[in-house]
Formats: sequence, structure tokens, C-alpha cells
Amino acid sequence: MPWRKKRSLYGTLVSEIMLQQTTVSTVLSHFDRFLKQFPNTKELAKSTEEEVCIAWKGLGYYRRARNLRKAAIDIEELYKGKIPLELDKLKAISGVGDYTANAIRAIGADEVSLAIDANLERVLARIYGIEVEKGPKLLKAIAQKFNDGMILPNMEKIGPRKINEALMDLGRIYCQARKANCTLCPVSASCVSFKENKVDTIPVMNEEKKKEKFFELKLLRVIVQKRDKVLGYVKSEKEWLSGQVEIPTFIIESEDVSLKQYPKLSKKIDVDNLKKYKTSITKYKISNYVIHLSENEFTALTKKEKGFSFYPIENKESNFTTASHKAFKFL
Repeated sequence: MPWRKKRSLYGTLVSEIMLQQTTVSTVLSHFDRFLKQFPNTKELAKSTEEEVCIAWKGLGYYRRARNLRKAAIDIEELYKGKIPLELDKLKAISGVGDYTANAIRAIGADEVSLAIDANLERVLARIYGIEVEKGPKLLKAIAQKFNDGMILPNMEKIGPRKINEALMDLGRIYCQARKANCTLCPVSASCVSFKENKVDTIPVMNEEKKKEKFFELKLLRVIVQKRDKVLGYVKSEKEWLSGQVEIPTFIIESEDVSLKQYPKLSKKIDVDNLKKYKTSITKYKISNYVIHLSENEFTALTKKEKGFSFYPIENKESNFTTASHKAFKFL
């Protein structure tokens, strides 16, 4: 992994933000390219939000990209471009919480710290048999036991970086959430959960979260084309994928009546013969129906209630959402 070959505090910051809610394989195809464009906090801080979001394309969760840029600005303004190692100073940086701060210390600087991500949370709970409900309570319990010397007491001797990365890899390869390969796991002999046959019940899961409901959502994606441009709008801070451009989108039908991400379609429209594709986001399973309209037809259908503009389809600077690009395949 490139962030492990060329170590730097900045590279650790970027990789850890990218790896939040994104697979290693996806990050691998974006990390080097991002660092080539923004090689340090100074260059990242000088960039525009739009430039960073475009460079972030394909990683999803664009709020992380905006927070990373804000972090770079803070590092330049507060610490003269030098990333600090004190926890309180790190957590004063925009977008840097407990996990990222500890990751910068442990992985970036090889300082004694425990970067508790989802993998470490699960692995340590199983190894030490910590029967506490997954989430804030378990994170607090693990952190407390680590601070009290009850977890990984030999970290400094072995190496904080080695231990943190080894546990992350252990969780990613052997000790997965739904499938634990205890037979091949190199630490199963000292794993409390394995010895007590509790691997399937640790971490303790909240029953309500287990039954988390997914909502079916039907959206109308409208393509209004003018030569090599299509109508779109920039998503606001309160909307999914804020800062990106999306084609006009309307709710046809939603199981979640409280959803306010898109306006409801004011007129009934027959979607049975329209092209359709599937997407998903957070707790929504989405059926997207694509319709082509002229400007006049669009105005008649929607009363043009948003601030729409025409954007070039092929121009990568337009920063269209992935859902919009999927709709373009029907052009």
C-alpha cells in the first residue's frame, strides 16, 4: 500500500480520511493521484473546494474531501504547515477526531497511541473478550483498558505502528464482522472469544441496529440537453453529495415520508416505459427512472423551482454525481 511505503504525517492524514467508509482497493486507485495533485498541506490549503471534490471523485462521501481541505488550512494557519503530534492540538484541526488523531500519532509518527477503527474495535473486543455493546460504549471501554495498561501493554517495545497496522490487517483479512477465519488467525491461541466460543456474539450488537430498516425510494432523473450540455444544479450543504452537480431529480414515491432530499414530483407521470437503474445511499434503496425533456417540457413539468444551469457533460470539471453519470448512459 503506497501510504505504507512512503511514510509522512500528511500521507497518513490523507490515507486515513480516504479509508473511512471506503475499501482499501478503492483508495489504492486514488491515493497516488491525489497526492500528485496536492503533495502537501500548503498546496491543498490553496485549492478550491471544487478542485478537491473533483480530485476526490470515485471515493464518495464528499464531506470528507471538504474536511480534509479545511484540515490543511488549519494546519497552515495554526501550526505553520507542520502537523502537530499532541492529541489536543490534532483534535483542534477541522475534521480530525479521536481516531484520526491517534492514527497520525501511531501510524504516521510511530508514537504510542491506539487508532480504534471498526477493525480494531472488533478485533480487540474478541481477543480480550470485552462483552460491551458495539459503539461508543465499546470504544470507551477499549480506550480505558488501553490507558490502564490492560490492553497491548508492550506496544512501545514492539512498535505502535506495527501493532496498529497488524490489528487493522487482522480485522480486514481474518477477523471480519460476518466471517471470522479463526483456523488461520495467527492470534487465535490467545483469543478469549475463540477459547470461549463467543466469536459470533462479540462485539455485542444492539438488537435495534441489527434490524435497521431500509427504505425503497423511486426517483425521476430528468435529462434536459442543449448541445453538449445538460441541465443541473449544485447540491447544497444540507443535501447528499453536497458541492457536486446533479441533474434535476424528483421523488416519485418514497417509503420514508420524512425524506426531504429532493422535491416531490408535482404531476403524475407514467414511468413504466422509462429506462431504469438502481443505486443506494445510506438507508435508501433507489430505483432511478430516466426521462428526456426539452426546456419547455421541463418548465411545464416542474415550474423550474431550483437554480438550474447548463453544464458540459464531458468536462470533468463539471463534477457530476455518480447517479447523474449513470443516467447519461441513456443519452
